[in-house]
Amino acid sequence: EGMNVLFIVVDDLRPVLGCYGDKLVKSPNIDQLASQSMVFSNAYAQQAVCAPSRVSFLTGRRPDTTRLYDFYSYWRVHAGNYSTMPQYFKENGYVTLSVGKVFHPGISSNYSDDYPYSWSIPPFHPSAEKYENDKTCRGKDGKLYANLVCPVNVTEMPGGTLPDIQSTEEAIRLLNVMKTNRQKFFLAVGYHKPHIPLRYPQEFLKLYPLENITLAPDPWVPKKLPSVAYNPWMDIRQRDDVEALNVSFPYGPLPDDFQRQIRQSYYAAVSYLDVQIGLLLNALDNAGLSNNTIVVFTADHGWSLGEHGEWAKYSNFDVATRVPLMFYVPGTTTSPVSQGARVFPYLDPFSHIGGSAHQGQSKKVVELVSLFPTLAELAGLQVPPACPEVSFGVVLCTEGTSIVHYFNVSEGMMEEGREGCDNTDRCFNEEPAAFSQYPRPADTPQWNSDKPKLKDIRIMGYSMRTIDYRYTLWVQFDPSNFSANFEDVHAGELYMMETDPNQDYNVYNNTSHGWFFKKMRG
Repeated sequence: EGMNVLFIVVDDLRPVLGCYGDKLVKSPNIDQLASQSMVFSNAYAQQAVCAPSRVSFLTGRRPDTTRLYDFYSYWRVHAGNYSTMPQYFKENGYVTLSVGKVFHPGISSNYSDDYPYSWSIPPFHPSAEKYENDKTCRGKDGKLYANLVCPVNVTEMPGGTLPDIQSTEEAIRLLNVMKTNRQKFFLAVGYHKPHIPLRYPQEFLKLYPLENITLAPDPWVPKKLPSVAYNPWMDIRQRDDVEALNVSFPYGPLPDDFQRQIRQSYYAAVSYLDVQIGLLLNALDNAGLSNNTIVVFTADHGWSLGEHGEWAKYSNFDVATRVPLMFYVPGTTTSPVSQGARVFPYLDPFSHIGGSAHQGQSKKVVELVSLFPTLAELAGLQVPPACPEVSFGVVLCTEGTSIVHYFNVSEGMMEEGREGCDNTDRCFNEEPAAFSQYPRPADTPQWNSDKPKLKDIRIMGYSMRTIDYRYTLWVQFDPSNFSANFEDVHAGELYMMETDPNQDYNVYNNTSHGWFFKKMRG
C-alpha cells in the first residue's frame, strides 16, 4: 500500500529554527522532525508572496505559467486548467483534506480553496481567523489596538482560542477519522503564524528576554541596492503600533528598540508554531500512523527581519525567498519504523534542552516548484511528466523536477561530484539553480511596490540563486501579454555568497565579472 502524506505548510516562516543552526530560537518539535528527515538547507520559493507562491508549488508551475503575480486571478480560468498536487493524489485514490491556510483564500483559489478539484471534502478554516486583524492587542494604556506586535492572553480572545490552535485540533480529529476508516490520506495543514500580526499566546515571550535579542546583522539599506529592488513594507506601516512611530517613507528606519520587539515577537510566534507542530506529530504517533505516513514541512516564503533595512517578504533576497524544507519518509530517511512506534514524543519548548542530531542534510539548491513531482515519487505514484516549454494547454505536467535523487547520496559524495568537472560549460549547466521573481510598478518605491496588481506591473525582477551567487535582473514587463523584455534591463544585482552571505554588496557593476554575464545572458 502507498504511504499517507501529511503536508505542513507555514505562512511566512524563514528558517529560524534550531535544525537550521539558529542558536536563539526554541523549536524542539520541528528539530525532532528534522532529526528523522531529509533536510534541505537551500530551498527557495518561486515568488515571495502568499498566493503566487502557493499556487506555484501546488500546481508545480512557475508564476509565469500560472500568470499569478498578485491575488486577483484563478489559474484555471486565467492561465490553464492545471491539475494540482492534492488533485493528483485524489485521482490516485487518496482522501485529500485541507485544514487552515493551504491555498491562499479568495479569487486565486476560486473562493473555495480549489474544492472540489483538489479536495475530497470542503476545506476547514478556523472560525477565529476572522478576528486576525481586529483590535485584539492590549496597549500600555489598557485599550485595544490592531498592532503588529501582539502577544495576547488567549482566554480573552474571541472564542477563547486562536486560529492555529483550532487548525491543530481539526487536523488531529481528521487523523483519527482516517485511522478508524483505514483510508489512505493526503492531509494538508496550513499554519498562519508567524504571519503578521504577530499575535500569539503571551507566555511565549518568556522564552526570549529582550536583552538577548539583537538587531539584524545588516539593518541598513545597502549602498548599491537598486531602488527597484527595495520593498517599502507597507503592510507593517499600516499597523497601529508602527503607524504611531511616524517613520518616513520609504527608507526611514524603525527605531532600534522596536526592531528588537518585532524580532522578539517573530521568534515567540515560531515557538508557538512549534508547539502546534509537536501536538500534531504526537497525534500522528498516537494514531499509529508514523510508520506509514510521509511528513513534509515547509513554508510559502521567508520574511525579512530588518535585513537591508527591510521588513516582510516582497523581495528577491534570500531572507524573503528561502524556506525550511524537510521530508520524513519512514524506512527511507529513518531505519524501518515499526507500527505504533513513538517517533515524535511531544517536547515542551519551555523545558526541553538540547538539540537533535540530523538524519540527512543536503546543501543542494532546490525549489518549491519541485514539491509536486517529489511527493508523487515518494508516494510511489507515477511522476507527472516535465512540462513542454509552453504548457498553458497541458493539464498535467510539472516545471519542477523530483529531488528524491538527493535523498540517498551522502553529502561527501555530492561535494566531490562538483570537482569532477573537466570542462566548465558542462559543470555550469549541471549546477542546480533556484529561480524566483518579483514584480514592481516602478523603478522607485511606491505605495504599491510590495503588492502591485497585474495591470500596474511594469518591471519584473528575475532572480537566480546557485550555491555560489544570487543574480537578479530587473527587466521591462508588459502585463497585457505577460512578456518580459530582457533587452531592456532596468537594474541588476549580483551577490557572491562566499564573501557576502548576507547579500549586502551588489557587485553587478564590477567589470571583473564579465565572464559571468556572457555565460548568464541566455
